[in-house]
Amino acid sequence: MKFLFVTEESLSADLAWQLKKEGHDVKMFCRGQGEKDVGVGFFEKVDEWEPLKEWADAIVFDDIGFGPKAEQLRSEGKPVVGGSPYTDKLELDREFGQSELNLAGVDILPSWNFTSFDTAIEFVKANPDRYVLKPSGKAQNEKELLFIGQEADGKDVLQVLEHYKANWSKKIKEFLIQKYADGVEIAVGAFFNGKDFVLPICVNFEHKRLFPNELGPSTGEMGTAMYFSKTSPVFDRTLSKMKDKLTASKYVGYIDINCIVNGKGIWPLEWTCRFGYPTISIQMEGITSDWGTFLLQLARGEEAQLRTKKGYQVGVVVTIPPWPFEDDKAFKKYSEGATILFRRQSLDGIHIGEVKLEEGDWHIAGNSGYALVVTGSGGTMSDAIDKAYQNVKNVMIPNMFYRNDIGHRWTRESDVLLSWGYI
Repeated sequence: MKFLFVTEESLSADLAWQLKKEGHDVKMFCRGQGEKDVGVGFFEKVDEWEPLKEWADAIVFDDIGFGPKAEQLRSEGKPVVGGSPYTDKLELDREFGQSELNLAGVDILPSWNFTSFDTAIEFVKANPDRYVLKPSGKAQNEKELLFIGQEADGKDVLQVLEHYKANWSKKIKEFLIQKYADGVEIAVGAFFNGKDFVLPICVNFEHKRLFPNELGPSTGEMGTAMYFSKTSPVFDRTLSKMKDKLTASKYVGYIDINCIVNGKGIWPLEWTCRFGYPTISIQMEGITSDWGTFLLQLARGEEAQLRTKKGYQVGVVVTIPPWPFEDDKAFKKYSEGATILFRRQSLDGIHIGEVKLEEGDWHIAGNSGYALVVTGSGGTMSDAIDKAYQNVKNVMIPNMFYRNDIGHRWTRESDVLLSWGYI
């Protein structure tokens, strides 16, 4: 089959490589200049994608922001995996994402949307409480800007608001202040074929901060633990209630909602209306279906069959400087063109991030330092963790670093989730 990927930053390079390994014909167009070399040598990169529309059996958009184009192609009868204007807005506009959940009958935490730092500062002063500060729009991609308040009167949030007003007001045009809720973070997601969810559900636990024990800046994600399940109380009370709205928007692809849960309820935090990264690579560890057949069935709106392993999957993100920050000088000094070597011939659990293949050698590509996702499976979470880190030991990259505690929270959190009836 023929797959055409259209991407801003070549985020889906690993999925494209998987399709290539299955024997499918794969081409990728990348709009971002800094990531044009990502995936080179693993599959074909092209300078234009629109002339290839008729060539492709399916077109895959791997990020938000392509909703209008995906919608147009669907209206022309083209099989597309990707978002819609509606689902783009669910993720980009935090206030809209929360209000749509509320309209669908999902409980949400109290939150307030702001376009003025002065107004937000006055609000917190008048309503002292513990809050979470979340940028909306494109600024939410700067994960280090999300701030989780620690003080019950909100004074730390006030300090951050004053700082953002002075230094980030040109970039943060809109943001959400949400009441803090204590509990366990859990996400549920599923593939959607434009009409219905495709089971099983992916239940996953993100590890977002740079250092072990959830210390340091938020990176988006340094690793994830997951399992697949035919049922989930969290899914039933959140994502499943959005089926009609997703059908109306003709969304096709993977969709995920991250929640905080406690003994009082389930509170959705944020949407991911696209493939997750590194989620999609870790899902490859657990999904045994042929990806080409599955994606084409999704794009055509057919009843897709998704076969998965029993047990658990763990994925560890392996990075190099300047990750998680943007610093061209640091990248050129420490990482540009660095060679990736392996201690053994087996590439079990090895998934590419920003990597290229030249004359048989793997090299760092792009400009972020997001190198690899390394995965493992097991009948227990402990087994999956052990396998993932055995595979990490196979990797040799100068200046590489990673978290050594992905999945370790499961021992404590699974007991609590079980007692609350969420797993």
